[in-house]
Amino acid sequence: MPPAIDAAPPRRVPCDNSPMSDPHRLAPSTLAAHAGGGIDPITGAIVPAFQPSTTYARNPDYALIGPADYTRDGNPTYPPAERLLAQLEGGAEAMLYASGMAAATAVFRALCRRGDHVVAPLAQYWGLRNWLRRFGAEHGIEVELVECAAPAGTDALVKAIRPGKTRLVWLETPANPTWDVVDIAAAAHAAHAAGAILAVDSTAATPVFSRPIELGADLVMHSATKYLNGHSDVLAGALVTAKLDDAWAALHVQRRSEGAVLGAFEAWLLLRGMRTLYARVERQAATAADLAARLEQRRDVRVLYPGLASHPGHAVAARQMHGGFGAMMSVRLNAGRAAALAVCARLGVFARATSLGGVESLVEHRHSVEGADTPTPDDLLRLSIGLEHPDDLWRDLAGALDAVGR
Repeated sequence: MPPAIDAAPPRRVPCDNSPMSDPHRLAPSTLAAHAGGGIDPITGAIVPAFQPSTTYARNPDYALIGPADYTRDGNPTYPPAERLLAQLEGGAEAMLYASGMAAATAVFRALCRRGDHVVAPLAQYWGLRNWLRRFGAEHGIEVELVECAAPAGTDALVKAIRPGKTRLVWLETPANPTWDVVDIAAAAHAAHAAGAILAVDSTAATPVFSRPIELGADLVMHSATKYLNGHSDVLAGALVTAKLDDAWAALHVQRRSEGAVLGAFEAWLLLRGMRTLYARVERQAATAADLAARLEQRRDVRVLYPGLASHPGHAVAARQMHGGFGAMMSVRLNAGRAAALAVCARLGVFARATSLGGVESLVEHRHSVEGADTPTPDDLLRLSIGLEHPDDLWRDLAGALDAVGR
């Protein structure tokens, strides 16, 4: 006879002896594959849940029934993705944002005040560079953009930091779109000696290859739209902190009050993407290294890829990146802008589109996107290497270069 409808459900006991109960025992790739946790002890689900509700009920005493009261303060779908990212980066905690720009700008908006001095690289994502200039001018914050690519730029970066005046040092390494490498450990030492906070945009490196917190960074930023999600179908950003300090508390307040939060479904998709992070990025980086080595043999291009021994920042990259050098590279056409655009037009496997980090390979003429005042050379093509077969990508690139060179 079937049980009554209102019968109590059977008691389920969590499997506390599972290896997932002690994440320190597991490799990061294993943590990622399991979404940072094990099987749901209540439902038995192996896929983390998605909660679309924007608001949450209270009991008759007006106490919250669960941990959330409103989605802007923390949808239950956020914590699994935030915990996993913090684990992968070796940080204390992470927060999701509506976009990479929302995460990056939150750092400056929450932590910098009128009269502060900020140091940032000239070679960085152009959208943030342009925003920083406006933000500084509007709020009385001195923003100093420095050529800080290793090895020569390390001294310039250190000299730009002013004890008692510099509030924040912002780095991006490898830096979009020239893939300059910045010495994180040296920057951390100089920033902390001056009483400043060090934040690192590690979007291109990902936690697969670089963990800036281990090198002294206080904050790590990701445009999670890119490799963390990895499928070109989510707009998201994230911050990870080394410690739960006043700066992190200020960022919590800033996110809650200004509402730059991620949608619940996007958070769920981001966590799903991170489960394949290691498999995707390791394969993409291996293909990128193969293509960079082949391209370097040609006389019609100059290859910008930190994995090549010829790259000026290779020694620093080899010291602070482990297991690979990422899947982003750029090529500069010796014949100039017209040749670069002609090659771009002839590519067929590479899609002509912006963004990076997806499973499909992309090519972009950054100068056309950024405009006339950009420091990006007009002979440069940025390549985001996807999951296609390396030989197919090589035939596409070599065929376009050969056709234009004839």
